[in-house]
Amino acid sequence: MNYKWNYQPPTQEQRDAARALAKDVGISPILCHLLRERGIVSAKAVKQFFRPQLSELHDPFLMNDMDVAVERLNRAMGRKERILVYGDYDVDGTTAVSLVYKFLQQFYSNIDYYIPDRYSEGYGVSRKGVDYAHETGVKLVIVLDCGIKAVEEITYAKEKGIDFIICDHHVPGDALPPAVAILNPKRADSTYPYEHLSGCGVGFKFMQAFARNNGISFNQLIPLLDLVAVSIASDIVPVMGENRILAYHGLKQLNSNPSVGLKAIIDVCGLSDKDITMSDIVFKIGPRINASGRIQNGKEAVDLLIEKDFQQAFEKGTRINSYNETRKDLDKSMTEEANKIVDGLENLSQRRSIVIYNEDWHKGVIGIVASRLTEIYYRPTVVLTRTNDLATGSARSVSGFDVYKAIEHCKDLLENFGGHTYAAGLSMKIENVQEFTRRFEAYVMEHILPEQTSATINIDAQLDFRDITPKFFFDLKKFSPFGPDNHKPIFATLNVYDYGTSKVVGRDQEHIKLELVDNKSNNVMNGIAFGQSSQARYIKTKQSFNICYTIEENTHKRGEIQLQIEDIKPSRSK
Repeated sequence: MNYKWNYQPPTQEQRDAARALAKDVGISPILCHLLRERGIVSAKAVKQFFRPQLSELHDPFLMNDMDVAVERLNRAMGRKERILVYGDYDVDGTTAVSLVYKFLQQFYSNIDYYIPDRYSEGYGVSRKGVDYAHETGVKLVIVLDCGIKAVEEITYAKEKGIDFIICDHHVPGDALPPAVAILNPKRADSTYPYEHLSGCGVGFKFMQAFARNNGISFNQLIPLLDLVAVSIASDIVPVMGENRILAYHGLKQLNSNPSVGLKAIIDVCGLSDKDITMSDIVFKIGPRINASGRIQNGKEAVDLLIEKDFQQAFEKGTRINSYNETRKDLDKSMTEEANKIVDGLENLSQRRSIVIYNEDWHKGVIGIVASRLTEIYYRPTVVLTRTNDLATGSARSVSGFDVYKAIEHCKDLLENFGGHTYAAGLSMKIENVQEFTRRFEAYVMEHILPEQTSATINIDAQLDFRDITPKFFFDLKKFSPFGPDNHKPIFATLNVYDYGTSKVVGRDQEHIKLELVDNKSNNVMNGIAFGQSSQARYIKTKQSFNICYTIEENTHKRGEIQLQIEDIKPSRSK
């Protein structure tokens, strides 16, 4: 892909401020500038950022309705009412259900869990789910990672004598459902200090409040933080503020003492001897949990995540891994079909969005296909298939563009929709697809910025190789865990040369293993450029070139620094 590099050098005022902070905290001014870019401007804030403390979590009772929710849960347990923990079929939903169910089950046995079927019930609270609750004598449903728009379904449940506590983080609609309590930091009247919790994170706050109200030690919640970290990474929510604290300690739990179910997935993924990062969750752990809801039923993911016997968990993890292999095959074939459709679209070069529909596609994989098309064509994308008599689909976006608002603009054409800035789900009558395509394109055309329509790499800082010391790398690692709003820094070094030993590697000779020097030092830097072997011929001409990269630890030589090259350009190009 032909990336455009975007770099804004710091002003003199910013350099001076970074140097002043560097003097206070004893780390590189370059890294201090990156901290200040993240809003971390004092020595105290740096300490909090590098060493997040669980004691700094917000009081859960600051969330609207939390006192009502805890009181209703206490009453249900006191009366021995049957409780149903209900959640979405994706990673965030299944981890949330697992967390709440596992925690409450320690104190209460009359409890069940339910994940709707993606194909027969669709997203969120379903009538079938309400009927199941009614038939099994449930009086209280705790719904997680969905429910904020389920006005009709929760009204239906209320008529059957079933109360709902909603724990959601999606943007509410115009009317709120008639639930006993609605825990959602995105409520218009929210009093909670942090709005970007995952669905599982909202469930965790509910359990934190319940524990405090009932004199249960906070330490009993800590083993559940691995599930919260998996949800934060997989749901692509910001990794700053309270999410950073939860993700930081969740990763510690995941690496030191993961739950039996997650340990089984870690082993199945081949991650058992590795220090697991947010990236490992996004690309390895999360997709396997998700595959259950995409190919079979999300309930199997919860069955795995709450399992106490490792042998049983490993068998379930292996089965879910097989679903992931099926998902990969579907993903590959559907992406190829989708590419053919897109290539045949009229005036593709003038379009700012992509909307495609194929009634034969597998509903469980269309979100992944939408992501692939967004990466390939760099346009907000909606992929639709047929479910019963409706066109249902997933939307994905490019950096900085709010696809949820674009869909909301067309809401009069829709039966249902929900989601976030970068990912959303929607359904409509099939006859509305053409008009939706036109209106969606018109909205995107009017609101998208030119810089959002091309593949751009944002450079955080320019370095010379002499800047990349063991101390620099040690301090850089403290920026993790990485994710939205705290991305892994990308650096650039200009006018570098092949040391003479760079070579093409890989089964298909698709990568380049690099040994590089620059003009400012005698340091020879090792690097790996995945999928960029086409640049090898230029590199060997002894001419200078520019690189942008992240700084990693070499997994084969522990303690050795390696550059992971994101892009290579001849020095004369911009």
